[in-house]
Amino acid sequence: MKPQSDIGLIGIAVMGENLALNIESRGFTITVSSRNQETVDSFLQGRAKGKNIRGTTDVGELVASLSKPRKVMLMVKAGNPVDQVIKQLIPFLEPGDVIIDGGNSLYTDTSRRMKELEAQGFLFVGTGVSGGEEGALTGPSIMPGGSNAAWPLVQPILQAIAAKTDDGSICCDWVGDAGAGHFVKMVHNGIEYGDMQLISESYQLLKDLLGVNASELADIYSEWNKTELDSYLIDITAQIFRVKDTDGSPLVDKILDTAMQKGTGKWTIESALGVNSPLTLISEAVFARLLAAMKDERVEASKTYRKEIPAFNGDKKVLIEQIRQALYAAKMISYAQGFSLMRLQAQAEQWTINYGSVALMWRGGCIIRSRFLDDIKQAFVKDANIPNLLLDSFFVKELQKLLPAWRQVVATASLHGIAVPTLSSALSYFDGYTTNRLPANLLQAQRDFFGAHTYERIDQPRGEFFHTNWTGRGGDTASTHL
Repeated sequence: MKPQSDIGLIGIAVMGENLALNIESRGFTITVSSRNQETVDSFLQGRAKGKNIRGTTDVGELVASLSKPRKVMLMVKAGNPVDQVIKQLIPFLEPGDVIIDGGNSLYTDTSRRMKELEAQGFLFVGTGVSGGEEGALTGPSIMPGGSNAAWPLVQPILQAIAAKTDDGSICCDWVGDAGAGHFVKMVHNGIEYGDMQLISESYQLLKDLLGVNASELADIYSEWNKTELDSYLIDITAQIFRVKDTDGSPLVDKILDTAMQKGTGKWTIESALGVNSPLTLISEAVFARLLAAMKDERVEASKTYRKEIPAFNGDKKVLIEQIRQALYAAKMISYAQGFSLMRLQAQAEQWTINYGSVALMWRGGCIIRSRFLDDIKQAFVKDANIPNLLLDSFFVKELQKLLPAWRQVVATASLHGIAVPTLSSALSYFDGYTTNRLPANLLQAQRDFFGAHTYERIDQPRGEFFHTNWTGRGGDTASTHL
């Protein structure tokens, strides 16, 4: 073992432990730390036994074990725990040392921490890490951002442990300044919310409308995974339907229909509102989880509004294919909205983000990895400044082909009383985004009527605002046009 470690890691729960093993497997020596001596001992005597891994419960001892400039990665719970660990580290660090936050921190916290630490001479990196337990061990998607001077120092380690695509591309690159890395990870998680809800809606249509059993569902999703829907989430969905409970019945049918969340979806919505980004699909995915959590209320409501799903009398195989196409189309909207949000936030923060590189980082290792991301990368290769992926030629061609099936599925779901909030909101977004004239002229007239908020005219230049005394009883004084 080297006399000094290449990097330190604080927090050896599931993700931290697996990242430590990943780092060591790439030829680096690492020192791990936890507040609990038993946790450290258990790791060193278990999975880390015989490996180039040191352990301690003392932060000062951890820092002293590292080669300079020191690099310390934090894998602790987001929020105040991160600040507390940083506070403990600072007395032992020297200017030029690097702190890396690998948790799911809110990007604004990352920006704040970078500013505070740089003022003291330290460097700070906030990096998203996606891929779960398996990805952490074998190669996750890594999205670092923060102090630009830190990238050359952490690049060799982060890129060594990151996932690789089939062509050898590394799923880790510098995202940008301040909180850019954690922001991109947050958007990743928002898209993940959308993807999971879309798949769940397709499942409910197949199960409740068409009566498809678990074994058949497993086969359907396995077949879908050989198409444009090829992805990690479709793959594990097929696997889930094959798992049996102890009585031989499908385990998935025994799971209570309530969903939990850690808050990153909510953060994504809040960020979208802050930069006026219409993140409708991901918002509906978050709200769908909130509605699912209201289990007791839903049970009572179902007793009051008793309903039976009408029998489907059409061609079952045709509808299954239409559901697949609708899922693919709505998935495109989810990513289009996510990348649009990134673009607007980057403009507001003055970040320079390579969106094609982001798509590549998500191509392997992460939860939303899919074949589809290659098409997104190519869209940004063709036009790095495209305002919305729906304007890319590939998306235009695909959506025009998928639209009839998508409309049919949403209509069928509505007529049969099956909620498909993300499939339908995605379609509404598409129809609104591709409509030349929306009814907002009436909305603005209403605002001017009751609040004198003014309006623009189609026969006058943009940026000129007008007010009308609609009743004849008001004055000519206008309010703000915002």
